[in-house]
Amino acid sequence: MNMKEVLDGLSYNEKKLLLALDRNGGRGSPADMIAGGDFSLEVEVMGSASWLASKGLAGIKESSERSYALTDPEASAKGLPERHALTAIDAAGGKMSIGDLAQAIPGEDKIAVGWLMRKKLASMADEAGTNVLSLTDAGRKALTQQMPDEVLIAEMLKAPVSEKDADPKVVKDLKGRKGMIKEVVETEREISLTSDGTEAARSGIVLREEVTDVTDELVQSGKWKDVEYRKYDVQTFAPASYAAKKNPLTRLGNEVRELFTDMGFTEMSSEYVQPAFWNMDALFIPQDHPARDMQDTFFLEHPEHLDLEDGELVAKIKAIHENGGDTGSSGWGGEWSEEKASQALLRTHSTVSSIRYIAAHPDAPQKAFSISRIFRKESIDATHLPEFSQIEGIVIDKNANLDMLISLIREFYARMGFDKIHVRPSYFPYTEPSLELEVFFNGKWLELGGAGIFRPEVLAPFGVKYPVLAWGFGFERLAMLKWNIKDIRDLYISDIDSLRKNTVF
Repeated sequence: MNMKEVLDGLSYNEKKLLLALDRNGGRGSPADMIAGGDFSLEVEVMGSASWLASKGLAGIKESSERSYALTDPEASAKGLPERHALTAIDAAGGKMSIGDLAQAIPGEDKIAVGWLMRKKLASMADEAGTNVLSLTDAGRKALTQQMPDEVLIAEMLKAPVSEKDADPKVVKDLKGRKGMIKEVVETEREISLTSDGTEAARSGIVLREEVTDVTDELVQSGKWKDVEYRKYDVQTFAPASYAAKKNPLTRLGNEVRELFTDMGFTEMSSEYVQPAFWNMDALFIPQDHPARDMQDTFFLEHPEHLDLEDGELVAKIKAIHENGGDTGSSGWGGEWSEEKASQALLRTHSTVSSIRYIAAHPDAPQKAFSISRIFRKESIDATHLPEFSQIEGIVIDKNANLDMLISLIREFYARMGFDKIHVRPSYFPYTEPSLELEVFFNGKWLELGGAGIFRPEVLAPFGVKYPVLAWGFGFERLAMLKWNIKDIRDLYISDIDSLRKNTVF
């Protein structure tokens, strides 16, 4: 160690702490340094100590002790609700109805009953249609002695109780009573000089105020000639500084919205909970389609069904499913069930937003998009979640055709940074023709979504006269490709360190 270089690099506070520690026998706490008059704040002491430690001139020892204290001693001194209940039930002869207990200890009865049953201080039985509490042997015994939690509360009324002196089970129970106790952590710190630190402290250090910024006043007054300037070591460790950043999905969502709005699109939306009618039937998905199985779809129990409201529209959809209505299609045949169509579910695809938008805006031209959360019964792994998002879009236009659809898809992904796009034929019940799209990434083609032109069976009930282009792209999968994320779950893990180090703004 080159002592001269070390001394030249010491700040005013570091020098002051070296001298203070040396006067105090080579060691001391932040409180000792403040009591000696050298410092006024602990943060000043510990900041200087940390720098001295990084330079090998001091060592820092810390020890913490945890204790428990009452949040509201005055309220706790009044006693536990179950203690009040025990007293009331005993006064009533050892037996009391729930209703009478509510009158005896208003506002505490529900909490008291829960703890009476949990601690087995009372039993409950139905007597002539009324719930009646009766003291157990444990309850009668508790009338004459304090319960373990009461003992700990009595100790905390005097002073905080150290963690080592408190029964963990009792502490856990008291923590379960919202806002009753709090943890108090006391940390003791001691700073000590190393041999190099002692040498530095006794090397003839002179305390002089240092200048860290050269100001206009300093230059103009001429004082710059007489002051001591703080020397900086550009190789000295300094903590990393991270700019504020949004979550990758938030940033991608903003980027997608900006892209579509720049192209003249309107953002659309729909509720998470939908009747199967809008999620499937209006999209000409047959009622025996596998997507309607409980293994694939989250159906609700409360409510189990939703009102379909528009009887005329329901009749049109029914006819189209059974025989094609007036579309020229033969439909799916069989008997269409309104009960199945009214089943409540969590939307399984974002196309439900599109069909609802079309129902409200059937006239051309229309352009709309959404970034929608959807729900499917998927097993969680590196590429699947039961809850994820889709980028949905539709175009209603007199001149809409397959070439326009493919051009829109290519334009979108080109702006997202993917210039190699592959489109191949596919099948969806509600579009014809249908296609799936892939992008080339890391040496292979990856599927990112589906698209197509809505079938007449989908559009006829709403009076739509022109072609409707539609697409649904994977939102999280796009984020994974864009930022080379291997596991979809990483997008939803609250890891502040990963977010800070993310290079994408």
